[in-house]
Amino acid sequence: MTMISFPLRVLALAISSAFALNGFALGQEAQEKSKTEETTKSTEEKSKLSEENRRRNSNAQKNPAQSKSAPIKSDTTDTKASTQLQKVTVNGTKQSDIDLRRNSIAGKIIVGREELDRDGDFTVGEILKRLPGVTTGGRPGRGGDIRMRGMGGGYTQILVNGERPPRGFSMESLSPDQVERIEVMRGPVAEFSTQAIAGTINIILREEYHPKDIDLKFALGIEQGRVAPNLSITYPGQLGELNYALSGSIFHNGQHDYSTSERVEQTDAGQIQLIQDQIDQTNRQSTGIHLTPRFSYKFESGDNLTLQPFLMNSRSHARNTSMLTQSPETPDPVTHLPPVALANSNSNADSTFFRLNSNFQHRFEDTAKLTLKIGGGIGRSDSDSLRTQYAKNGEQLNVISDVNNTRDTSFGQGGKYTTPIGDRQNLAAGWDFEGSQREQKRVSLDNGKPQFTDSGDNLEASTRRLAVYVQNEIDISAQWSAYAGLRWEGIKTHSSKSNYVVDNSTSVFSPIVHGVYRIPDLGKDQIRMSLTSSYRAPALNDVIAVPAISPLNGPTRPDRTGNPNLQPELSRGIDIAYEHYLKSAGIMSANLFVKNIDNLIRRRTEQVKVGDGLRWVNSPVNIGHAIAKGIELEAKFQAQEFFPEGPAIDIRTNYSRFWSSVDDVKGPNNRLDQQPSQTANLGLDYRVSNAPLTFGGNINWTPAYINQTSDTQTTSTGIKRQLDMYALWKFLPTMKLRLSASNLQSNDFLSGSSLSINGINYLQSNRAKTYTVFNLRLELKI
Repeated sequence: MTMISFPLRVLALAISSAFALNGFALGQEAQEKSKTEETTKSTEEKSKLSEENRRRNSNAQKNPAQSKSAPIKSDTTDTKASTQLQKVTVNGTKQSDIDLRRNSIAGKIIVGREELDRDGDFTVGEILKRLPGVTTGGRPGRGGDIRMRGMGGGYTQILVNGERPPRGFSMESLSPDQVERIEVMRGPVAEFSTQAIAGTINIILREEYHPKDIDLKFALGIEQGRVAPNLSITYPGQLGELNYALSGSIFHNGQHDYSTSERVEQTDAGQIQLIQDQIDQTNRQSTGIHLTPRFSYKFESGDNLTLQPFLMNSRSHARNTSMLTQSPETPDPVTHLPPVALANSNSNADSTFFRLNSNFQHRFEDTAKLTLKIGGGIGRSDSDSLRTQYAKNGEQLNVISDVNNTRDTSFGQGGKYTTPIGDRQNLAAGWDFEGSQREQKRVSLDNGKPQFTDSGDNLEASTRRLAVYVQNEIDISAQWSAYAGLRWEGIKTHSSKSNYVVDNSTSVFSPIVHGVYRIPDLGKDQIRMSLTSSYRAPALNDVIAVPAISPLNGPTRPDRTGNPNLQPELSRGIDIAYEHYLKSAGIMSANLFVKNIDNLIRRRTEQVKVGDGLRWVNSPVNIGHAIAKGIELEAKFQAQEFFPEGPAIDIRTNYSRFWSSVDDVKGPNNRLDQQPSQTANLGLDYRVSNAPLTFGGNINWTPAYINQTSDTQTTSTGIKRQLDMYALWKFLPTMKLRLSASNLQSNDFLSGSSLSINGINYLQSNRAKTYTVFNLRLELKI
């Protein structure tokens, strides 16, 4: 199926499916209606006179003259009762995170402002790692890609306000102060893209401030004596029907990294042919600014227009020193130069992303609603590096320069029509269009000569994504609620260089069903069930990319490139969850899932001819079928729920266990790439009685694991243990002081890889230091 063959029949099928559910519900509704019709009629007759009296009395207040000429014909008792009913006060309360979670038909976890602020984290990624089934790549304190259900990078969909963020966006660069809440959705829904095999994380930027609240936060982070200031401010206000919230943050930090690695080449018989030891030290400084204002205007008709710009700029400079020792000290077989003993590098990066999202809502008289959204963005990313390499005797061997300039543009448009059907259903249909364009020019020179064939050429790449969907939420009965959704999504990728053009078109059809059963006589307990279809589209850099050159090229340090023939991974999944809700806004849950994945994408390393020599190159390929499954356990509660006389302690804990297997890779560790076997969190918050003081902490644990990525390649990741603690003083209702410490244990982070080819085993082990970060934050409301 191509992008041109637009599947209108999908929309027709979806609507017919939705109305099939509608017919079923209306059938039940008709039966219930016949039973209650007489009671309803009697009630209406009894209330008719009282309602008429209230209406006449209201008119009398507005027009006293009319009141005198047309007195109300009722007895004194009725008149007094009517007068007493004139003033009605309705008090509404905002739903808590737990309420939002329970009332959602599709399973999700809500992380609100209280949780975002609790531990004083610098980045959103530090918050997410404590959630059930969520892990982060890389070492503690340095961030990495966010992963759900143990699956590697690319399986988790990241959205900002329901939209795909611009290329180059990093969650680690987003301050929690700019976020209103985070929604973690385990299963896809038709409204959003189904590129979410592991799940979706939707970051909702801050909004809906009361005009009197000005939030000001100043933080100082300290790592190895380096001070990292951070200032965040939100200024809300109102001009007539225009509400606005001007939010922004600015930061600066400095970091020092130290790591060692050992590379060994040996034969199957155990004879060592080469040993390389490397020590890397890096000093890095970065500054950044984020602006996330929001403007909302309400028209007299009740329509609402919202504009939300998003601007992010970051700059960084790094200096790196690498020292290498090698035995035996044999010359490079291609260049015939002596081995590198010392390398000094300097690099700079400057990135700017801007996006404007607009949202217009129109409500019809029949309570239907039409939402139209338009958004666009531009991005600029420039980087350069200069690496000078020396031999053991101090002789300069070569100078490697790399200059990369990237420009991105994007545009998106979509709409959603929502209408209730009776009082039990909510039907929605909509569309999404997204287009993006990238222009990249990269010049890589080794002693003035190009490092790869296309060095200096322009790469142009574009993607077009079109989707239509329909979804229906229905309350079948007091116990049952269901969600049915259908989504068709097509993606077209085009890229060109000086010597070739690549076009790739794919489309995916995703039916989705969610159900909730509320167990009678068990309070708020309920069971969730889901049948979903989702997919993982190849990243643009995996389809077509300028090669990433490794200065010390080898089987464990290969170059990286793309594959224009990649197809998307397709997944079908089942989820079953039990949720037990406690009286004190707590929850205990168990979630089981199984995912079948086809067209699995894996990266393979091989030696290929490049120019006049051979280089090790790593590229992605589709290899076949895989299955992933797991169980996620969670508990959030107050200790006084079970021990009323005990201390005021809030407990947050979760544990996840994962299994997976890849058919086309031999065991025993043929799991999905980068998937750990398990992960766990334990967090406590203690509120001191008779004092405005709260203590808390969290332990995050992921054991060491090995992945067999192919029959000849393995990767290993060491144990991750991270202990975080905080203390919060509430001096005044408008003033808070928070002291936090992240990664108190600061254990070394271990990783490694191996490759066996032609009787030679290439082994590499890495050790990187991690550091404790202290953060002092003052929070004011003016």
